[in-house]
Amino acid sequence: MKPIALLLPLAFPLLANAQTAATHGSPSATAPYYAVEKIQTPPGVDPQIGALLVLPDQRVAAAFHHGEVGIYNPADNSWKIFAEGLHEPLGMLAEKDGSLLVMQRAELTRLKDTNLDGVADHYETAWSDFGLTGNYHEFAFGPAQAPDGRIFVGLNLASNGDTIAREIRGPWSPVGLAREEFYGDWKKAGPLAGRMYSRVPWRGWIMEVDPKTGTAKPFALGFRSPDGLGFTASGELVVSDNQGDWRGSSELHVVQKNGFHGHPASLVWKKNWDGTNPLDVPTAKLESQRTPPALWFPHNIYANSPTQPVTIPKTAAWGPFGGQTLIGEMNSPRLLRLLLEKVDGVWQGACVNLGEFKELKLGLHRLAFRGDSLWVGRTHLSWAGSEGIATVTPRGKLPFDPLDIHVTPKGFNLSFTEPLSDSASEIGSWKVEHYTYAYHSTYGSPQLEKGTSTPTRVSVAPDRKSVELEFPSLKPHFVYDFNLSDIQSAAGTKPLNPRIAYTLHRIPKQSPSKK
Repeated sequence: MKPIALLLPLAFPLLANAQTAATHGSPSATAPYYAVEKIQTPPGVDPQIGALLVLPDQRVAAAFHHGEVGIYNPADNSWKIFAEGLHEPLGMLAEKDGSLLVMQRAELTRLKDTNLDGVADHYETAWSDFGLTGNYHEFAFGPAQAPDGRIFVGLNLASNGDTIAREIRGPWSPVGLAREEFYGDWKKAGPLAGRMYSRVPWRGWIMEVDPKTGTAKPFALGFRSPDGLGFTASGELVVSDNQGDWRGSSELHVVQKNGFHGHPASLVWKKNWDGTNPLDVPTAKLESQRTPPALWFPHNIYANSPTQPVTIPKTAAWGPFGGQTLIGEMNSPRLLRLLLEKVDGVWQGACVNLGEFKELKLGLHRLAFRGDSLWVGRTHLSWAGSEGIATVTPRGKLPFDPLDIHVTPKGFNLSFTEPLSDSASEIGSWKVEHYTYAYHSTYGSPQLEKGTSTPTRVSVAPDRKSVELEFPSLKPHFVYDFNLSDIQSAAGTKPLNPRIAYTLHRIPKQSPSKK
């Protein structure tokens, strides 16, 4: 028997701020480099996408907002509904036997087609040992699979913007607010639990799940709305989280085992927690224990609501971008490349646009590569966004753009996709702002301690494809936001994407080439 979806009024966690982010020039500028094509979704199905998956036979599976899972055959542009009745599916993996693992609100579900007719006839609970209160904000994300086969999911915090059900799943943590208080005037009681709270297990955690045994163990905590889970080319688990309380701007985390990634609500489920209300823990103490985000997405400039990270394939079509991490964005038609490095044991790095794609619209929620083509699934619910599926395929020539960036003891080394003009040797061509964000319980943060950084020395490499910039000083835990609009290639072209923002935590003692 197929499960019945419970369709509730929803407010998506990754759309916490519906302002549309500022753009970097005309979206049509991407057209010479990338082709965008629309994929028709199945008729009669809400076309908002919670999951996209390229199957081993190169068909594409999609999970839709109202609980259907459909399989698309690109050979004849046909859809077949594989499963129905799921509740807010937000991630999907294929197993070796052809089954699909789908993360829905209440459980990780295994979908099996036992009679091989192309329709799932067996719905099996693969894992459900986590709490539910009925709060609208308790989404469940993933699963994401590591290169070694391990599977991870992320559990969203609840919001004090709504109440809870009288019947819950899992034990209740009374820290900060007794359960009974929610049943009275929850609009007054709810804020006592914090803007976002974790009152049932394992809200705000990344969990390592064994779907064969139906068991899981906590892996890391301190997350708010971990909508995007994925792995880098080097096998690091990365998770995007969105601006809000304890999030000055949206963030990307390289998840550390047993790491505390900043949002204190989930501490109540930490082993041997002493029962203290996390809201009563001094901010300085929390900050001393947290694993900082690998990078900030500067709000209203780069990303307001980053989504799913995926790895760009190492193929001729993607050229030097191959192996880098790509991520979607909800509030603008933007895809961003993520450039990560580890300095003195700490992850940090930069974000830069792949491009603004007018044809993609908004709500770039789920990403999957099929060969050289990036498949993009969109959603909107009640905030900014769109719906449906599209593909983005390189046309054969990549634009002039920043390729990569690394911190040095005195500044940064930037590389580009094409040789630079003589303008790159001029100090006045380099425009850099620096700023930081507050770590506090308040929703979001303005840019703080904002200033300009002017290089004291510029050194262009002999091949003219990279440049080393030295600055009089660098500030840890600041964003260095480069505006490259005055930089040109040797052919006289300006960058397609002239902004790149590096989040600096550690300054190396030696340049990478000297280590």
